[in-house]
Amino acid sequence: MKTTTSLLATALLLAPVLAFAQDTKKPISASIEGNIFKPAKVPATDEHVRQLKVPTGFTITKFAENLNKPRMLAVHTDGTVYVTDRDKGTVTMLRDTNKDGKSDQQKVVATKEGMHGIALRNNKAYLVTVNEVYTADINKDGTLGQLKMIADKLPDGGQHANRTIEFGPDGMLYLSVGSTCNACKETSKESATVLQMKPDGSSRRVFAKGLRNTIGFDWHPQTKELYGFDHGIDWLGDNTQEEELNKLEDGGDYGWPYVFENGKPNLADEPPMGMTWEEYAKKTKFPVLTYTAHSAPLDMIFYKGNQFPKDYQGDAIVTLHGSWNRKEPSGYKVVRVRFENGKPTKVEDLVTGFLMNEGKEQFGRVVGLAHHQDGSILISDDANGIVYRLAYTGKK
Repeated sequence: MKTTTSLLATALLLAPVLAFAQDTKKPISASIEGNIFKPAKVPATDEHVRQLKVPTGFTITKFAENLNKPRMLAVHTDGTVYVTDRDKGTVTMLRDTNKDGKSDQQKVVATKEGMHGIALRNNKAYLVTVNEVYTADINKDGTLGQLKMIADKLPDGGQHANRTIEFGPDGMLYLSVGSTCNACKETSKESATVLQMKPDGSSRRVFAKGLRNTIGFDWHPQTKELYGFDHGIDWLGDNTQEEELNKLEDGGDYGWPYVFENGKPNLADEPPMGMTWEEYAKKTKFPVLTYTAHSAPLDMIFYKGNQFPKDYQGDAIVTLHGSWNRKEPSGYKVVRVRFENGKPTKVEDLVTGFLMNEGKEQFGRVVGLAHHQDGSILISDDANGIVYRLAYTGKK
């Protein structure tokens, strides 16, 4: 399916980066061609899984299956794995009691409508729905105690209702709140942000804004700097907007919905207070790295385990859920973001092969990431209800 969208704007982009018309009284039109293409889902058979491609020395296997739509993951200190399912509003406990690399216990341990993000700290689980944050004690048998609400009245979800939550190195809770729309002026100052709050839910404030949907974020283990991968705006063409890796700083504005990438204007949305796009761009922070448009980055973690080769330390792992808004599919894989001297340099494939038949079919849409107790990485797939285990068994 192909659609064409025309935009009427009061400013003219004259050059690829930052050049704008001076006469804003002359309306001009810009045509943008948008495509919809969704690869057909096929089962994740053992034969298909064996076709997945990973670097030499790595293996990828099913850790758990027959789940509904597993999303975000967290692993307790005893090795118990927790996975959320926003569609059902559940948290499921997974345990590998015989240590064979595959879960042999599955049990739903919490239920709350819209449950998505999860973080663990001090024998407590922190869980976030669309509008609230809850905490619960982790019992000795891995089940969760009664849910206690610690924060409420988060903005309504709209287009992006998948909240995520993590603890920073400062001991504070950080919460991603996506935009309610593709591109618009929000009515709540907490929409399209990363929020910060104390573990009891108090002192809540906007940490960073102008972020369309930064589901995955983490702190570099050496520099302690916060990075997050933001979803680009849809319907700007097959190759626009590229996905943005941002270094998230306190008080930073990352441009959405008015500017993107290195200051390019979104002609459909005029900046506030009579500013030009160029003026607004100067107030924002540009991404430190970009990636193929519409790949849909979801979770992101820095590798902190000891199982992978040493050069993975300090690199980020990112799930790319996969595109729907471009002719040739992008994403549908797991990538590695290489860092050198604490700075991102390039993106490399880590797990590929979920796309089949020249991109017409897929058997996996990867979502959540977590370090397992042994240093392997767990990866959820909400298309076929699987949690995979990426392990390194080669020479170091």
